[in-house]
Amino acid sequence: MTSPRTGHIHRVTNETNVKVRLGLEGSGKCKVATGVAFLDHMIQQISSHGLLDIEISASGDTHIDDHHTNEDVGIAFGQALAESLGDRRGINRFGHFVAPLDEALVQVVLDCSGRPHLSFKLDIPTERIGTYDTELVKEFFVAVVNNSGLTLHIHQLSGNNSHHIVEACFKAFARALRMALEFDPRRGEAIPSSKGLLEQAGAQN
Repeated sequence: MTSPRTGHIHRVTNETNVKVRLGLEGSGKCKVATGVAFLDHMIQQISSHGLLDIEISASGDTHIDDHHTNEDVGIAFGQALAESLGDRRGINRFGHFVAPLDEALVQVVLDCSGRPHLSFKLDIPTERIGTYDTELVKEFFVAVVNNSGLTLHIHQLSGNNSHHIVEACFKAFARALRMALEFDPRRGEAIPSSKGLLEQAGAQN
């Protein structure tokens, strides 16, 4: 468990070209350029508050809309997370955090279970934040969950400003993920499951 845990993914489709480098033993270094400015801002929150080193570059058909790029960045990030976790030996596995941002308050609880599941309960009042379609927030996390094997619950406790709600969500996700990824000193090299195995998620095509 002394070797740095890293993931490197290069995903190319007819719609997008996405490269992700992820380091779990990071300090919050972030270099991101997806062509979707608000998504870049949210990935910076994951890096900064999760203490993950993240490099993401993406090009895609944003002349149509941001959907494919947003989703494929989520897919590649999820795959990089799964790769960096390996068999998930010795980690805390569970994480939780409640993040405030002014009037907004969002709770995130997650389990690095290998079983993809998303419970998404954000009430975002506007259809857009700048040019970003707020429906894409859920699509990003669907892609991350399905490709990383996270069980993820996102619940809004309060809030009426769309930007505050979404940013609080990403900050809470980052801190919950940080907790789950850190090593449990009492666990040692053991896999944190009574079964002795945490199933790995299959990647989307």
